[in-house]
Amino acid sequence: MSTPIDNTRQLLPLPLRPLICRVLLTVGLAVVGSTGASAKAQGASNLQQSIRVVSSWADQVSGGDARIEVTTRGNAKQSRVEVLVNGEDQTDRFSTVGQKTLSGVISGLQSGLNTVTVNELRPKGKGKNTKIIHSESLELTNHPISGPIFSGEHQKAFVCTVQNHGLGQPIPDSTTNPAEDPGWPVYDEGGNLIGRSTTCQVEPTVVYRYRTTGGSWAELTPGERPADLATTTTIDGEEVDYIVRWERGVINRFIYSMAVLDSDPSPDYSPRGDDWNGRLLYYFQGGVAIGHTQGSPSTSRMLYDNALKLGYGVIYSTGTKTGTHYDLELGAETALMTKERFIEAYGTPLYTVSVGGSGGGIQQYVYGQNLGTRLIDAAIPQYSYPDMVTQTIHIGDCELLEYYMDLQSMMNPASPWATWSNRSWLIGLNADDYIGNPYTQAQGTDECVESWRGLSPLALNHLYGYESGIETINPISDVLAIQWTHWEDAVNIYGRGPDGYARSTFDNVGVQYGLQSMLEGKISPAEFLQVNTFVGGWKSQPEMVQETCPYYPQPGCFSGFSIPDQWDPWSIRNMNLYDGSGPAPRTEGSIEAMQAAYEKGHVFVGAIDIPIIDWRHYLEHVLDMHNSHQSFASRQRILNHDGDASNQVIWFTDARGVTSEFDQTPQALAVMDEWMANIRRHPNKGVARNKPARAVDSCFDSHGELIAAGDDVWSGVLDDNPQGSCTAAFPLYSTSRIISGNGIEGGVFKCALQSVDNAIANGVYGSWAPGPAEIAQLNAIFPDGVCDYTQPDMGRP
Repeated sequence: MSTPIDNTRQLLPLPLRPLICRVLLTVGLAVVGSTGASAKAQGASNLQQSIRVVSSWADQVSGGDARIEVTTRGNAKQSRVEVLVNGEDQTDRFSTVGQKTLSGVISGLQSGLNTVTVNELRPKGKGKNTKIIHSESLELTNHPISGPIFSGEHQKAFVCTVQNHGLGQPIPDSTTNPAEDPGWPVYDEGGNLIGRSTTCQVEPTVVYRYRTTGGSWAELTPGERPADLATTTTIDGEEVDYIVRWERGVINRFIYSMAVLDSDPSPDYSPRGDDWNGRLLYYFQGGVAIGHTQGSPSTSRMLYDNALKLGYGVIYSTGTKTGTHYDLELGAETALMTKERFIEAYGTPLYTVSVGGSGGGIQQYVYGQNLGTRLIDAAIPQYSYPDMVTQTIHIGDCELLEYYMDLQSMMNPASPWATWSNRSWLIGLNADDYIGNPYTQAQGTDECVESWRGLSPLALNHLYGYESGIETINPISDVLAIQWTHWEDAVNIYGRGPDGYARSTFDNVGVQYGLQSMLEGKISPAEFLQVNTFVGGWKSQPEMVQETCPYYPQPGCFSGFSIPDQWDPWSIRNMNLYDGSGPAPRTEGSIEAMQAAYEKGHVFVGAIDIPIIDWRHYLEHVLDMHNSHQSFASRQRILNHDGDASNQVIWFTDARGVTSEFDQTPQALAVMDEWMANIRRHPNKGVARNKPARAVDSCFDSHGELIAAGDDVWSGVLDDNPQGSCTAAFPLYSTSRIISGNGIEGGVFKCALQSVDNAIANGVYGSWAPGPAEIAQLNAIFPDGVCDYTQPDMGRP
């Protein structure tokens, strides 16, 4: 389809802006509310008009420009209007995009408050001056393209990477004296220091790429038509040359990208919308990192073939790659600013759909909850978790439990923990007796070891971390002061405690490890008491020391199933260990941090009402960290929120026994497009009642062929019904906290406590009736009581 755009966009500078939610301002009414915008209208007119910002919220404009729409009651082409920006006439930037709508990108906005005025004009008569018969004004608040808008103070000691990705040296914005204004050093071609950059800003770069008949990307200069140029058929059935306009630059200190199919490149590299199908795709990327860098972009995601070949616009940012940082408020801000950039260049999309796996899936759930259709209208999370911070709850248990089981196995080869598959009885995650273990050099391992080892120190230990190149930033005191933890990465969310460290949410007070396995007879009451006596917790951050082998190799470091001075894959130096004088102390988290995580939207609580197709490969057989029950953890949270999860569809595709995994994403995109078309046709029916036939719970074989579909295929996961076809085909595992008594949704930072006596009286221990000595032992382990998961999270405001 041909989508009208504002062709004056090529005249504007390319700095950016934030969000998508529109501010409707009708005649005679000032609409303020959450946007902070105000509109004033005067006079009366048969051509009633309204003015709104469509590229962002009015109080979150960035980069000095914004796309504005003016809607008239009559024919827009026949309307006589003028648009003034802080008194300057910018009417020539507007053109008609519909029968009643004018659209244009205003520019030259000053930092802070700006006023946009739209006047309707009518001649007084022949030869006389025009007359203003109606006027409306709108206030906009403009922010720097470098941010921030609402995410809080930027991290210091920040590594610029644009120079490593073909975007040139950052633009100096500070003095060369690091004592006065530290920043990333910028050099000229001769290697001379010419300044420093605190924003890593560059001028945007626009190039063209074409898809070769061999399936790769190659450079293209406008006017050329290479012999190996492939063609593509768009979602609207039009066959065009497969050429893409690709723009990259820096927004909010991160590298952004936007790519659009453009079969007839402009000689001046300006954006055209003729091949854009009107749909926008945001690609969110995963990973785990602690910030302090622009990050490295992914070309395969920036130039996402599955979407570009159909005519989708594709946007991306290293600021929405959790392998760059895990501050999801900063990520949300960056996403809004990136989408704003696209809307200013190409116009308002029909809808925005998102894809992305792991941390990219997390972002879709969290941003879909916190921002709704301001950012994304539909989501296709892949290999998802509900959020990141509640994963630290049970993953923080991994090394505590692994150390206990390893120690028991070394002391007693007949220990149940010497059989690796038994370890699921404590960790909940999958374990296998035959997969090779890189730490023991023998067979037998589990998901904690294969997928999560090392992430506890990365998230928890402020001394364990580093970003390449950061040592070049002066003063060195800023570098040495960095706390390399997840909590510090998102300190603007969690806050800082009186000890000077970012507050942490990790808490295991009252957690009865292995409780469910004891109730099922997999472990004895004696083993249950022993593990809870020994397991302990993590030290406070001021007490932590640097990691050693295999994380920070030291002289004499070696691998092996032993515990020499330097070999510490469990981070035992930073644990509260059992010393024989009494149960090992547990860790108490910060209530303030927990409450902030909820209040700032870092926790997915299920408050989401957009179409979702949650898709993953089934990877339990390889002990992959993307454990499959997480899709249902999200569903249960949605159900807990309002009792209705009909907007979420769960798809699994088998990946067992194949070397090449089938990608179900193109099918998900097609189904989602049907779903969104139905919503446009029947908006009053809402999300669930607009589902197309294929938008239903399903599972597929390793070739992508349907095994089963329907509302009951996942029966037995969240209910007590007999197993559905997909439930039976794809066994699910759990977590250490589910084994301890929490529900499948997880997410309880700090459990409510009940006394041991009350727990016994309430039947928490099933048929086990602890004797006096065992009750005394339970009280010693749990002096404040044991978890009562029938009560709400104590960390929730």
